Amino acid sequence: MQVSTTTIKELRRKTGAGVIDCKKALLEAEGKLEKAAEILNQRGLALARKKADRAADQGIIEAYVHPGGQIAVLVELNCETDFVARTDEFKDLAHNLALQIAAMSPQFISPEDIPEKTDADPETACLLLQPFIKDPTKTVQDIITETIAKVGENIKIRRFVRFELGY
Repeated sequence: MQVSTTTIKELRRKTGAGVIDCKKALLEAEGKLEKAAEILNQRGLALARKKADRAADQGIIEAYVHPGGQIAVLVELNCETDFVARTDEFKDLAHNLALQIAAMSPQFISPEDIPEKTDADPETACLLLQPFIKDPTKTVQDIITETIAKVGENIKIRRFVRFELGY
């Protein structure tokens, strides 16, 4: 089966995966774009699981101040190498996480961080479980997993702080 370059480009634009990976997924999906995107997503999840135990001690600190100066966010996002920390994908992820924190005001990074005897709803209190503000069909964890698949390294949110005037 032949796969057109326009279909490969479309899948690449949609998923951010490499050309060869897109072509292989389209061949496996018999040319169906949605099925190929799902295949690439599953491969990205598998890749993220493999890399989850690897040390992530490089990265950046992203600062965001909401217009009007009423809300500010600092987030430390870590990866395995300084090379990846300088990529646009990684910087965009850090910025989007800062926007997410400013908008949704999470209290914890993951459900494991919630203290016992706290009756906080994990889906609203935990950053990784929140619906992503730019695409509510995905969670923040899904966005991080997609970036892990694109850059090929483990990515972790180390910590964040949100400041709001008067609180």
